[in-house]
Amino acid sequence: MVRSTRSGDLPIAPDSYDSSMNTDSLVDEAELLDAYSRAVIGAVDAVGPAVVSVQRERGGSGSGVAFTPDGLILTNHHVVHGASRVEVILPEGRALRADVIGQDGGSDLAVLRVDAQLPFARLGDSRRVRVGQVAVAIGNPYGFQHSVTSGVVSALGRSLRSQAGRLIDDIIQTDASLNPGNSGGPLVTTRGEVVGINTAMIQRAQGLCFAIGINTARFVASRLIRDGRIRRAYIGIGGQNIDVPRAVARSQQLAVSLGVLVTSVEAASAAEGAGFRKGDIIIAFGDEPVAGIDDLHRLLGEEQIGVTSAVAVLRRGERRTLHVIPAESERN
Repeated sequence: MVRSTRSGDLPIAPDSYDSSMNTDSLVDEAELLDAYSRAVIGAVDAVGPAVVSVQRERGGSGSGVAFTPDGLILTNHHVVHGASRVEVILPEGRALRADVIGQDGGSDLAVLRVDAQLPFARLGDSRRVRVGQVAVAIGNPYGFQHSVTSGVVSALGRSLRSQAGRLIDDIIQTDASLNPGNSGGPLVTTRGEVVGINTAMIQRAQGLCFAIGINTARFVASRLIRDGRIRRAYIGIGGQNIDVPRAVARSQQLAVSLGVLVTSVEAASAAEGAGFRKGDIIIAFGDEPVAGIDDLHRLLGEEQIGVTSAVAVLRRGERRTLHVIPAESERN
């Protein structure tokens, strides 16, 4: 006999109901949840002891992660920039004065040192990160120490503009929530490896958070430890992006349809010595095409300082080659 049902319900024969179906489903869900929880807990256990709170005068704060046993700490440039005194607070609550070894606004990274032996995190390889893998962010949002959020890697290879105006490449996008105070903290895999330094979130947007790939951070940190700054080449022009007229691009057989319009040339600069003029359009630097200011910034690296480089420009529709010897930029 089948029991009567309410309108819209399907009749179910009591003898055909298998109670093990719900039980098995609950067991499977519990096992999955436990596996995810264990992965996140493992990441936090591995890296959490190396995460510090970075404090500056007048109440500014952020996060950092120790990456050597002798007290070197990675954080963001914007966390410590302009601070006359920086202090780090260890997980157990001990406060230590920190020296800023070096900082770079172009990559939004800085290295601090404290006079103490610290637990340190293992740095991974951001080239091995895959979209969809679990990502764990550890930091001190709003001053709450050692808050943990988790999510997945949403995208790779993003670019993000720093406060200094340069594009930072090798950006990892994640939906692990970030809040003020998370800046400078680590983005961690379930294997307990740091693959990014959390740097930014998009206000009024959900699930758009960014970390600087650890390969970029490792390179920048090595230069900051060595020189205290990132050395970049400088030629002494002001410029803006511009479209190259199609007719000119065709007649000159150009590989790009964009370039950098020279809007000013600094007196006594490398550019003035090379013969740059206001109104020139830069279309190539060495063998590399230049399709905008960001390309030019990228090509003016440390290796170009003091080295003669050929620069292709358009002047009144005609292509010319100028030879410039970039100097070292004093800006950071």
